[in-house]
Amino acid sequence: MATASHHFMYVMFILGLLIMVSLDFAVAQTGVCYGRLGNNLPSSSDVVALYNQNNIRRMRIYDPHQPTLQALRGSNIELMLGVPNTDLQNVAASQANANTWVQNNVRNYPNVRFRYIAVGNEVSPLRGDTSQYVQFVLPALQNIQNAISAAGLGNQIKVSTAVETGVLGNAYPPADGVFRPKVAQYLNGIIRFLVNNRAPLLVNIYPYFSYISNKAQISLQYALFTSDGVVVPGGIRYQNLFYAILDAMYAALEKSGGSSLEIVVSESGWPSAGGDSTSIDNARTYNTNLIQRVKNGTPKRPGRAIETYIFAMFDENQKNPEYEKHFGIFSPDRRAKYPINFN
Repeated sequence: MATASHHFMYVMFILGLLIMVSLDFAVAQTGVCYGRLGNNLPSSSDVVALYNQNNIRRMRIYDPHQPTLQALRGSNIELMLGVPNTDLQNVAASQANANTWVQNNVRNYPNVRFRYIAVGNEVSPLRGDTSQYVQFVLPALQNIQNAISAAGLGNQIKVSTAVETGVLGNAYPPADGVFRPKVAQYLNGIIRFLVNNRAPLLVNIYPYFSYISNKAQISLQYALFTSDGVVVPGGIRYQNLFYAILDAMYAALEKSGGSSLEIVVSESGWPSAGGDSTSIDNARTYNTNLIQRVKNGTPKRPGRAIETYIFAMFDENQKNPEYEKHFGIFSPDRRAKYPINFN
């Protein structure tokens, strides 16, 4: 009898371990952004195979590229799908247009695991390249949300937009984070929408850019997660710049009625060539440490894993300036630039 009960306890122990492992993956799984601004990239089916081979369980794409959506069918990869900025005016113009967009790009793919729809990327009144889209973001969000809800997918798919950290007027110390006045007007309606729909705000966070524009104040180690930290005014020790920027965004949200919101880091990475402080070693150090550090929360939101998407899967040779071509973890020939473990 002892052996049977021992066997039972052993089986329960193994099951418990499996459940713990799967829960860990559920909370701390880092995704990777799949941009396609290159003329030498592998086929979509080869890309999906590469995600699977490397146990990358989440993907972000920037537009509803049909070959990619087809390649994702039946895969277990969770997807953040972008409504490109150039589609925002059309989707905002009428509910019927948004319904068509969702039909063509979501409902037609019932066996793709959609997780988020990112309605616009880095649209901001402060940016000359995206300011013309500002008026369309909120109506586009509302119309896409209505279409998702009407399809019965409201519990499965969250609708949001991706912003960049340039929307912050102040980011130091992190507790004093606040949105720039011109941006606050634009973001207030978006924040209300996200709160009402219990959707996270998507934020692209790049310590690389903060570091190269402020080297007098910021050490490379702090940007690469390799310093022992910095004590900020208020007495809190920040271990890395990524946490500090993320908490400045959280502080700004709290001051704008968004204290209930989660942030999903929809892009973060470090270029391996082409600019100031770029090297394969720095890119490897940044991304390897990022995967580990997002398993834990920030000082402001401790003990909660940070859902994060590394930018990017591949080098994209049609981007500018030069360093923008070198964010890939993989070269276009599908070889990893450096060893990296997504577990």
